[in-house]
Amino acid sequence: MLDKVPPSGIRKFFDLIASMDDVISLGVGEPDFATPWHITETAIRSLEQGLTMYTSNCGMLELRQEVAGHLKATYGVEYDPETEVLITNGVSEGVDLAMRAVIDPGDEILIPDPSYVAYPACVLFAGGQPVWVPTSCDSEFRLRPEDVGVRITERTKGLLMGYPSNPTGAVMELSDLAKIADVAERHDLVVISDEIYSLMVYGTEPNCFASLPGMRDRTIVLGGFSKAYAMTGWRIGYAAGDSRFIGAMTKIHQYTALCAPIMGQVAALEALRAGAEEAGKMLEEYDRRRRVVIKGFNEIGLNCFEPRGAFYAFPSIVSTGLTSEQFAERLLLEEKVAVVPGTAFGPSGEGHVRVCYATSISNIEEALKRITLFVKRCRSKKRARD
Repeated sequence: MLDKVPPSGIRKFFDLIASMDDVISLGVGEPDFATPWHITETAIRSLEQGLTMYTSNCGMLELRQEVAGHLKATYGVEYDPETEVLITNGVSEGVDLAMRAVIDPGDEILIPDPSYVAYPACVLFAGGQPVWVPTSCDSEFRLRPEDVGVRITERTKGLLMGYPSNPTGAVMELSDLAKIADVAERHDLVVISDEIYSLMVYGTEPNCFASLPGMRDRTIVLGGFSKAYAMTGWRIGYAAGDSRFIGAMTKIHQYTALCAPIMGQVAALEALRAGAEEAGKMLEEYDRRRRVVIKGFNEIGLNCFEPRGAFYAFPSIVSTGLTSEQFAERLLLEEKVAVVPGTAFGPSGEGHVRVCYATSISNIEEALKRITLFVKRCRSKKRARD
């Protein structure tokens, strides 16, 4: 099975960055903010009080109750915190658990293309077969129901999707999701909805796939704290869904991870109870950077649609005459700016690169200057060849 899974297309560039000085990284999908101090302080106090033990396999009941309350208050979806919520070691573990709980050998799982690098790997590790559903800039990288429908076979078990999207920043409106829900219902699909960026949207309201009519009991919602609350290293996420899904995921979790770390769970509890203000301030700053990035790439002539979620842009680099891999590698070596080739996230990523704007405005502006110089050289060489 392992020979079917290629090394991460992102890690290759991180390894290059580690060997170089003065690189401006627009590659790592991680907040550049520290975890808000009151969250960290709450965890420190818990350690001082000796809270260093295992919790229930499902996680602290108090945290599960808070997660259930958050989902009800934000999206109107109700879950029983005792049987329908599981605390995981980040959303990455949640994806892995969901795939292993849902997939029987040979099952097909539909995945939007491009998508987060771990999705197809987790399907393969569980004995399934990932099936790409292409998306494109023409439709702002939204998943279209007709593209889903034509790829459904008798072996199709479910749909794994993440919106707002890593790598594109695309957002699915409720009207878009409703059309996907119709397809899921007609073909009796399980839907695994990775909503780690659900609170990080611009000019629109956050949404949840399970809130759509008839979708609650066929959907596994995955969420967490890494992005909105700048808590990547705490490794706390959650899964919410019908008890048959959560029960199966918990059975796997209790043997492979036992439980999420208690100090991280304490921090997550504080984030849900009192972290909204700081999360809002970080989102405002991301929005400011987002506008600078979009304007900058479009002025360079690297067409960039407006991402409305997460903290990524996905500009087209077709005009340079380079492949995504060539563009990213040469930009790093020649101008010391790190981006990730779009093909790291699926074949439809060709012709694009992922740019993470979770860095300072000064870094973004300097990176744009360097990219401008690089693109001018590329276009001059392309004209000479033509």
